[in-house]
Amino acid sequence: MLKVNGKAELVVQDAESYQELLEAAELVETLKGIKRGLEQMKQGKGKGKKADDFFTELFDKLDNCQ
Repeated sequence: MLKVNGKAELVVQDAESYQELLEAAELVETLKGIKRGLEQMKQGKGKGKKADDFFTELFDKLDNCQ
């Protein structure tokens, strides 16, 4: 960590650690989205979808990521 006038200004880390940090941040965002969706569902505000449709869309998205 590089400090300027006693204040942290810059952090240097290796690429692998940075990638792990990005993946952890993505996981947190995913979990936050799931939590929001569950809360909406409990409040009756969520939009329902048939499981077959959901999984078809999910697998299509996963196929496109690779």
